[in-house]
Amino acid sequence: MYKYLITLLSLSLLISCADDVAYTPKPKGYHYIELPTAQYTPLPDSLPYSFEYSAYAKLLNDTSFLADRYWLEIYYPQFDANIDVSYKPIRSQKDFRDYVDDCFKLAQKHNIKAQAINEIVSKTPKNYTSVVYEIEGDVPSYLQFYVTDSAKHFLRTSLYFPTSTKADSLAPIIDFIKKDMEKMMSTIDWNTSRKFDLNPKKFKKIGRNKIEEVRN
Repeated sequence: MYKYLITLLSLSLLISCADDVAYTPKPKGYHYIELPTAQYTPLPDSLPYSFEYSAYAKLLNDTSFLADRYWLEIYYPQFDANIDVSYKPIRSQKDFRDYVDDCFKLAQKHNIKAQAINEIVSKTPKNYTSVVYEIEGDVPSYLQFYVTDSAKHFLRTSLYFPTSTKADSLAPIIDFIKKDMEKMMSTIDWNTSRKFDLNPKKFKKIGRNKIEEVRN
C-alpha cells in the first residue's frame, strides 16, 4: 500500500508540472529555394532600347489591353515572377513631366500596404538619370525604376509576383531578381541604328469592355 501511495503521488506531481509548462509553437519555416548563378543576354535589336536581362527569363509581348508599342514582359517561369517593361518617346517637356508624375503615382499606390517606399536617384554608366522605388512590405510590386535621357526616351520597369505569399518567404527571390534589374538598369541604352514607329497605338471600342487596335 505504501508503494502504491508513493507512485500515485509521483504521478500527481508530474501532471502538475506538465500543466505549468507553457506551450511555445514552432516558428514558421520556409522552403529552401535553390537559386541559379546569374547569367545575362542582350535584347534583340528590334526595339528602340537595349539592355541585358536574365538568361533564365522569357521575353513576352505585353498583352494588357492598354499596352503600347515595344512594351514587354520579362517572365521568370521558375519563380512565377514578372518584370513589366514600358517605353515611351518624349516629344515635349510636358510629356517628360507627365511620365515622371505617373511613375511616382504608380509607386505610391502601394502606400496602403507598404511599410516604406524608398526613392533612390542616380546616374547609369551611360549617364542617364535613373530613379528606383524600393517598396517594403507585403505588396504586389517590390521594385520599380525608370531610366531616361530627359529629352527623347523614357523606360519604366516594375517587378510583380502574382501571389499572396508573404514578402519574408519571397525575400531570396526578390533579392535575386533585384540584381537582375540592377543589371538591366546599368546596361540600358537607346537603339539609334534604325527608325522605329513611335506613334502611340490607337484603340476603338468594339463592344462592352472590349477594344481593338486601329491599324492604318
